[in-house]
Amino acid sequence: MAISAMGQDRAGLIRDLSQAVTSAGGSIRESRMIALGSEFAAVMLVSGNWHSVNKIRDKLQQLQKDTGLAISVRDTEPRTIEQSAPYNIDVVTLDQEGIVLRLSSFFANREIEIAELNTRRYNAPHTGSAMFSVQMIVNLPAKTHVATLREEFLDFCDEHNLDAVMEPAQR
Repeated sequence: MAISAMGQDRAGLIRDLSQAVTSAGGSIRESRMIALGSEFAAVMLVSGNWHSVNKIRDKLQQLQKDTGLAISVRDTEPRTIEQSAPYNIDVVTLDQEGIVLRLSSFFANREIEIAELNTRRYNAPHTGSAMFSVQMIVNLPAKTHVATLREEFLDFCDEHNLDAVMEPAQR
């Protein structure tokens, strides 16, 4: 099952979520958890037998009542992945509107899946300029000509004043 949770950040939230899963006999397979401003957000992929999954649902409903977290649970199936090669994309630029939209459009227009995307805004060490970084993992279909894509991507980055690196991801 896929679980998302969002609410007011406080110490112990990760413990509470993981305890709800583990104490019901479930296992957290993948997760992303982060404080966003004064809010906390989590997404988790959880597994267990049918009995554990039902207990997890009950524990999460109780946790939602007790803490005010907004919790959503969806059943999911194992993902079927076509033959693809994961690539890391790292981008750094002066902060500007539309960076994520432009990057995601570049890959969507080529039917390339973005498997993961993380962003961060920070101030440059010496100048204090507002900077923006994006780290992505994209899955390149087997039919992709990597050299051509790399050239198109670097041209795109030059056009939008983005410093970027594209390299195979370590499996």
